[in-house]
Amino acid sequence: MKKGWWLVMCLLILAACGKREDPNSGLSIFKYNEAAGLLSLDPIYAKDLPHIWVCNQLYSGLVALDEDMDVVPRIARSWEISEDGKTYTFYLRNDVYFHDDPSLPERRAVTAEDVCYSFNRIVDKRLNSPGSWIFAQVAHQDEQYAFHALNDTVFQVKLSQPFPPFLGILSMTYASVVPREAVEYYGDDFRRHPVGTGPFRFQYWKENVKLVLRRNPDYFETDGAGERLPYLDAVSISFLIDKQVAFLEFIKGKFDFMSGIDARYKDELLTYDGRLRKKYEDRIELITGPFLNTEYITFYIDPNDTLGVDRARALRQAVNCCIDRDKMLRYLRNGIGFPGTGGMIPTGLPGHRDDIGYDYDFKRAQQLVKDHHLEGYPLQLSTTAEYADIGKFVQSQAEQIGLQCTMEVMPPATMRSMRSNGSLSFFRSSWVADYPDAENYLSLFTTRNFAPAGPNYSHYSNSAYDRYYQKAMACSDDDLRVDYYGRMDSLMMVDAPVVVLFYDEVLRFVNKRVEGLGTNPTNLLDLRKVVIQ
Repeated sequence: MKKGWWLVMCLLILAACGKREDPNSGLSIFKYNEAAGLLSLDPIYAKDLPHIWVCNQLYSGLVALDEDMDVVPRIARSWEISEDGKTYTFYLRNDVYFHDDPSLPERRAVTAEDVCYSFNRIVDKRLNSPGSWIFAQVAHQDEQYAFHALNDTVFQVKLSQPFPPFLGILSMTYASVVPREAVEYYGDDFRRHPVGTGPFRFQYWKENVKLVLRRNPDYFETDGAGERLPYLDAVSISFLIDKQVAFLEFIKGKFDFMSGIDARYKDELLTYDGRLRKKYEDRIELITGPFLNTEYITFYIDPNDTLGVDRARALRQAVNCCIDRDKMLRYLRNGIGFPGTGGMIPTGLPGHRDDIGYDYDFKRAQQLVKDHHLEGYPLQLSTTAEYADIGKFVQSQAEQIGLQCTMEVMPPATMRSMRSNGSLSFFRSSWVADYPDAENYLSLFTTRNFAPAGPNYSHYSNSAYDRYYQKAMACSDDDLRVDYYGRMDSLMMVDAPVVVLFYDEVLRFVNKRVEGLGTNPTNLLDLRKVVIQ
């Protein structure tokens, strides 16, 4: 071990044992809690925010997203897309090095072969990565995918057909670059011995207790003044399962950051209109912003429904009109989020339109029920315990217009299984963007994506909608493609296979000694420019 790191290691081990760092040490350590725990530090298994947050510190991909959700260079310094939209050529930086590790020669530079190897791991069926779908559009024959290293610094991938969101997909954590030597050296244990090119490198992990990452001194990015990133010396992550205990530790200043809010202490921190309570203003900063997450309720559209097509559509429209979304957000979520009065595309994504959804219109809802003889029609809303309060609110609103609505609370795993096989007729849903393109939301309702093979759990089918989708995917003009997205969303909202409840909001509580954290619509944790005073 290099002598210069001896003091660092000693202090980090103290932090790993649950002690605060020496205030006179000069080290800046960012601390947060992850109640969900971690299973793996291998990026090909980073399918949820807890794993994505950690892997984002350890790894880099060809490209990334900036604060405005635009694709920007990372390991790739530039790229070209062929006129037919099917060939992507990336030109790599020559100053990106993997973390110093026993499995690698000193200062091992990233090459195009590393990108090929990393991408082939994702589609390797033996590894069963949940991210294999991201390369569904890549041309392949049997198990051979069109990933090519043209030389050490030029990587090329070919698609089977044009797919404009592909560049954004490559910003996902799944597409991080790893070295073959480290994966082969550690084998199955690579999950707890990660080696990447990110701003922090692995230091220590006692599972379910503490994870410590330390600054990568060879990280390739710099700030506007030419100073090498990151600014922090280390990141320390705890794994307290009890969110109430973690909240109390945060209030005491033991953690620097808390994302989201639990119903058990939301009223302690927030006023009913979503502002931070005055007693915390001197030590906590509340940072909010749009979150690319649409919360909604899905109807299963049964072609054999005895209601018939017109009455079934009227029923769905009536439920959409009867929900006072402003009231729901004010009393159940302390004003967090934006009323879902547009379509499925959330606030913050190109294609979102406020004029195509459903405002609260009690009289119209009553009239639809009356005109189509829907009085007393039975609805059974299926939800999970976490969303039972919203379920009860929807149940009450539906009953007020003359429908008969009951609610069933079930375990999440049971609900996922039943919605896939069409056993639920009316159920709570949500969709967080995998990549910053409205296609990610609209593809959920194409006919080709019928569940259980795809995510169209509503079994919504509209030939005009499907045609617009195909036109959008063949379109290289961004403005025209966004116009197609808007037309699709508008068509779907008339048919109303879903009840959009609200578009979520990123909510971050940050210790006031922390600067430079900010937020972004995917709720990605970016610590490269964070400073602790």
